[in-house]
Amino acid sequence: MGNFTLYGETFNSRFLLGTALYPSPQIMRDAITASECDIVTLGLRRQNPSEQDGAAIWDFIKDSGCKLLPNTAGCKSAKEAITLAEMSREIFDTEWIKLEVIGDDYNLQPDPYGLIEAAAELIKKGFKVLPYTTDDLIVAQKLLDAGCEVIMPWGAPIGTGQGLMNKYNLRTLRERLPDTPLIIDAGLGAPSQAAEAMEMGFDGVLLNTAVAKAQTPPQMAKAFAQAIDAGRNAFEAGLMVQKETASPSTPVIGQPFWHSK
Repeated sequence: MGNFTLYGETFNSRFLLGTALYPSPQIMRDAITASECDIVTLGLRRQNPSEQDGAAIWDFIKDSGCKLLPNTAGCKSAKEAITLAEMSREIFDTEWIKLEVIGDDYNLQPDPYGLIEAAAELIKKGFKVLPYTTDDLIVAQKLLDAGCEVIMPWGAPIGTGQGLMNKYNLRTLRERLPDTPLIIDAGLGAPSQAAEAMEMGFDGVLLNTAVAKAQTPPQMAKAFAQAIDAGRNAFEAGLMVQKETASPSTPVIGQPFWHSK
């Protein structure tokens, strides 16, 4: 499947997994292990090790060897997101941040103006910003101009499981930003959807709800990991071109024809 690089660091797995919503810390641990992921996300508002809130989760993440990607989930302004990012850097001792600035409470759609403002400021402060955004090409370009080296467009609104709702926009992003790592973040509900994203040439998948809310989260984590691997392998192998007319898979030229009398 090949390694991929984000902000100068190389990872073996293209699966990024969230740590919220699991029935118990042990099930979360088992899911992370089954996923074989290298990066996990964690919200400061849910887990604050300085106050022993969620200590079991935090302790496992430290012992797992996974890269920690704190997020600014729940922030509704650039100022709020910047403040939370700075707190995360101090507490978790990492400059990596998954940047979220939410503009709508109904579908949790990112606020593009606040997102770009926060990204630019955090980049100046030395953060390695992975912005959660929509599938809008112009917003993605503005985030790159601000200094982001990775873009994370949604497949669909967070927690909906709708999959890749706007494939035209996503293909446009992939085609217009060929050298930028693009990670589908949010909205995937089935491993087949993750495989499709990887077949389109995306570099990775970040998700949480589809695994955490499954009947058996570790088993679902493994299924997503296998689908991501399969999709990437298919992309690298080169998918066949779709055609409107049938084409025989068995050659007929030079083959004998038998006729009944």
